[in-house]
Amino acid sequence: MASCEGLWRDKTKPTGSLGRLETIATRLAGIQRSLPPQETPARLLLFAGSHGVADVGVSAYPSIVNLQMLANFRAGGAAINVLCRHSAIALSVVDCGVAVPTKNIAVARAMTSGETRKAFLLGWNSVPRDTALLGLGEMGIGNTTIASALTAACLQVPVTRVTGVGTGVGERQRRQKMQVIRAALDLHRLELADPWTRLQAIGGREIAAIVGAILRAVSWRIPVFLDGFIVTAAATVAWEMCPSSRYALFASHRASEPGHDLLLKYLGLDPLLDLGLCLGEGTGAALAISLAQVSLRLLREMATFSSAGVATSESAVA
Repeated sequence: MASCEGLWRDKTKPTGSLGRLETIATRLAGIQRSLPPQETPARLLLFAGSHGVADVGVSAYPSIVNLQMLANFRAGGAAINVLCRHSAIALSVVDCGVAVPTKNIAVARAMTSGETRKAFLLGWNSVPRDTALLGLGEMGIGNTTIASALTAACLQVPVTRVTGVGTGVGERQRRQKMQVIRAALDLHRLELADPWTRLQAIGGREIAAIVGAILRAVSWRIPVFLDGFIVTAAATVAWEMCPSSRYALFASHRASEPGHDLLLKYLGLDPLLDLGLCLGEGTGAALAISLAQVSLRLLREMATFSSAGVATSESAVA
């Protein structure tokens, strides 16, 4: 990282004038232990799941949309497809069991121990080792309810502080979401202290898969660009399991869900973008990878003071 900072100082610009575009590349150099940092191949993994809570009035959309959107992703018609094409990011859609919803967390554990382990390993094994930049996204009707429950349990804050409108529900449905979350937290209160049992009790398959993908990527020194609220909730579980994982994480953007800002502060992550995004799918992660690509190309392609024949402030004074 110190060497990368030295390269930036030698570029034809005032020191630090590219702001966070400089620090992105510097962090990437430290994570990868590579100078210059590598930008290809860039990949985005989109994990899709289904949730039992989707059938109890917590979402503006029915659970059948999961299968329909899965087909849309594979046909190349979703927003994330466009963004990945634009930035030459290889997109992989991982079906974590869309056809088989998890249990309704208000009345039962979301997953069995075996289901949780299977989903975790699905994510773990989905990360190619040669990846230079990795984005993570998700899709699953009802999963803002799940992320809100995980956030309330982890941060021990009132449900009202972490529950938003998700896909655009009204106030009546938001109250229904909070009722479901409170019931789940009460039912599973003895299982919430440990991150793994919490994931099993109130998580989801795509969230468990994201936890696995994060920890696999970190073990290979691959920088991880988190999408919004749901992915950050998964990252919080990963961080509790492996505290050093935080240093490989980039918060792509600040989502509109109230719980997301609390999680970002908890993890000590400063989002790269603040565009009012609330779509999910990895859209924020794809945009952040694009920003990282710009950062790395500036580092690689900008002239130095000596090569351009431009005087530095020191030489000008002399």
